[in-house]
Amino acid sequence: MSVRRLADDSVQPASFSFNAENQAWAEKTIKKFPEGRQQSAVIPLLMRAQEQDGWVTKASIEHIAAMLEMPLIRVLEVATFYTQFQLKPVGTRAHIQVCGTTPCMLRGAEELMKVCKHKINHDPLTLNAEGTLSWEEVECQGACVNAPMVMIFKDAYEDLTPERLEEIIDAFEAGKGDTIKPGPQIDRDFSAPIGGLTSLTDGNPKAEG
Repeated sequence: MSVRRLADDSVQPASFSFNAENQAWAEKTIKKFPEGRQQSAVIPLLMRAQEQDGWVTKASIEHIAAMLEMPLIRVLEVATFYTQFQLKPVGTRAHIQVCGTTPCMLRGAEELMKVCKHKINHDPLTLNAEGTLSWEEVECQGACVNAPMVMIFKDAYEDLTPERLEEIIDAFEAGKGDTIKPGPQIDRDFSAPIGGLTSLTDGNPKAEG
């Protein structure tokens, strides 16, 4: 695993606080855990901080540590261990995570990465000139049968071709990412076989006794 460190102090905000809606959500989330186990809320609170600011800042880590009465180093350990947490600024309109595990590689993930290098930045985890897009290679995202795939924030886009990924990137760059339907980008239902079903096709849902 690569070493993960917090972003340079030059890009770190001076402070962090949850907005009113997220503060109420955080307090409710903490109360879900038994007395003495409130520190178990650290991951959902870090995720909500990331959703609010786009990435996990040093100030947000310090704030959450104080909320949970948790040693700062413990929160820092969680934030730097899990790659779902972005430790430096990412694209404001899209951060594209390209799966680079074997099934996706066998079905064209390298070509998807070439698209990202061309349209966003040659280097992963580096913003484009406008600060709106970024990308990185990640490990398995759990949709191997629909390889190759990318994640953009919380949504998965599967069965991709380089051409389709270019269209998706252009839509997000134009602020129209919500017009792109997540999931398979070809004519298939979720993870059903390409070309249609090959078994249990008689339409009878009941097995004979």
